Amino acid sequence: MQAILFGASGGIGHALVTQLAARNDVTCVHAVSRSPASSGPNIVSHTADITHEADLAALAGSLKAERDIDLVIVATGLLSNDRGLSPEKSYRHQTMDAFEQVFRANTFGPALVAKHMLPLMPRSRRAVFAALSARVGSISDNRLGGWHAYRASKAALNMLVRNYAIEQARINDQFIAVTLHPGTVDTGLSQPFQSNVPDAQLFTANQSAEHLLSVIDNLAPADTGKCFDWAGKQVPA
Repeated sequence: MQAILFGASGGIGHALVTQLAARNDVTCVHAVSRSPASSGPNIVSHTADITHEADLAALAGSLKAERDIDLVIVATGLLSNDRGLSPEKSYRHQTMDAFEQVFRANTFGPALVAKHMLPLMPRSRRAVFAALSARVGSISDNRLGGWHAYRASKAALNMLVRNYAIEQARINDQFIAVTLHPGTVDTGLSQPFQSNVPDAQLFTANQSAEHLLSVIDNLAPADTGKCFDWAGKQVPA
């Protein structure tokens, strides 16, 4: 099995690359990030920005001869940064700049990954496309409000992946497309928001990667189009 991981320089992404590369059933892991970040046996490093379509087109062209990518994972995401971006507590705090930044990273980028990677995946055996989402992207589970751009970007991502599931099922009845909620992980993305998280509910990147790969391994075609949390429980739409 060959896998390709987008966001290989991030905490969860790096852990996923390392764990996939160590597996006996994985022959190669293509690790993609904006700057070379992963190396080692069975790991091929690629440089690409998922919000730059030309990068993804070039990457797809370089992989086209292989045409056997059984697993695609998009492990990128944006919630806040040190340049003033932070989750909105009220609709009064919404800005076009924040929406553009968050949707580019959380929705548009993964959508472009799908555009260029789905054609490289097999049509006659099990294949999985997975993108990291978040429980706060669930519309029916939203009880607190706020975090407008982030919530909306993840809800939109969930809808896109549902679309891909429907479309790919027409050409491969063993294809699975899902979004995954990794829980709260001790990475740069969640660090400013960890103060109220109990220690038992704060995962290391390695723990999160183990959970996510276990969920992926246990997915069946009937699961396609859905969102699952780190424990394998379905997150409502």
